[in-house]
Amino acid sequence: MPKKKILIVGPAYPLRGGLATYNERLCRAFKSQGHECEILSFSLQYPKMLFPGKTQFSSDSKPTDITIYSEINSVNPINWLLVGNKFAKKKYDVIIFRYWMSFMAPSFGTIARLLKKSGARIIAITDNIVPHEKRFFDSIFTQYFLNSCDGFLSMSREVQSQAQALQPNKKVVYVAHPMYDMFGSAQDRKAAQATLDLNLDYHYLLFFGFIRKYKGLSLLLESFAKVDRAKYKLKLIIAGEFYEPSEPYLAQIHELGLADDVVLKTDFIPNNEVSAYFSASDMVVQTYISATQSGVTQIAYFYDKPMLVTDVGGLAELVPAGKVGYVCQQDSTEISQAIENFYQEQKYDSFSAGVAEEKEKFTWDYLSEQLLGI
Repeated sequence: MPKKKILIVGPAYPLRGGLATYNERLCRAFKSQGHECEILSFSLQYPKMLFPGKTQFSSDSKPTDITIYSEINSVNPINWLLVGNKFAKKKYDVIIFRYWMSFMAPSFGTIARLLKKSGARIIAITDNIVPHEKRFFDSIFTQYFLNSCDGFLSMSREVQSQAQALQPNKKVVYVAHPMYDMFGSAQDRKAAQATLDLNLDYHYLLFFGFIRKYKGLSLLLESFAKVDRAKYKLKLIIAGEFYEPSEPYLAQIHELGLADDVVLKTDFIPNNEVSAYFSASDMVVQTYISATQSGVTQIAYFYDKPMLVTDVGGLAELVPAGKVGYVCQQDSTEISQAIENFYQEQKYDSFSAGVAEEKEKFTWDYLSEQLLGI
């Protein structure tokens, strides 16, 4: 394939989180293939009043191998015009927008139209088309952005279908979320537990990532309360920052009698600590209420960790039931029985072997090739 000049538009350092990590890893994949690639990120991603977490910024070191321009102000239309015209002059061949919520659609749609005038092809990686948490402006804003694009790549069949319905005359490609392979090597399980100051006499399940209603932590707590935790010497790690009020969850933990069996690590987990959390755990649990795809699944794949997911969105597409873990309905009894089965039948080794085999499908080179193929 001829070498291309590529711009990725979306969050990147010094912004934190899975979107930034993904965009930086994709940029490296393009560069490793000989393409020229840069990232256009935000000078202002969310106004402070709209951001649910403690900070938008990373505590990790600045990448030295990627050019990142932090120039988009998400709420300033004059900025969109200036940025669009400025980067149009750079004459990129391909522009890849990372689209995950309708709030970004006005800025992205305006910038995309200006970049398109330079002859660039506009591709969107669509994490979500229909958002998890709906707002009155979603449809209008989303369509404004989608209309500016030439094609789409979706990481779940559900989002692929949504994009095809809204843009029937444009190409929409499905590629599974690639494996996150940038958080460091796996560690010895007991050593990782010691690093996290965990009791070495217990087994651990892991709930990982920002805590929002659609991720189903409440369902997980209800399910975990039904497990014979004493029999299996079992605790649950909740690792991730609350992006909504913590009080209902803390009250639920108390009411269910889980205070001694839940380990709360509810600050943002920096990249250099991710390995310890996954290495310390036996199984990763994602009891989502709604979902498209999940980067957490692809971290679990890297660390060869069995998974339990609910059968929503694209989660079951990535977790073959019985090979790498469990796919459950949103039922606390079914989930608790799956957890007990995991320990009763000693499934860790067989599921881990299945994960090691299955993860060969999730490469960044394949993703980058499919994007350029659009």
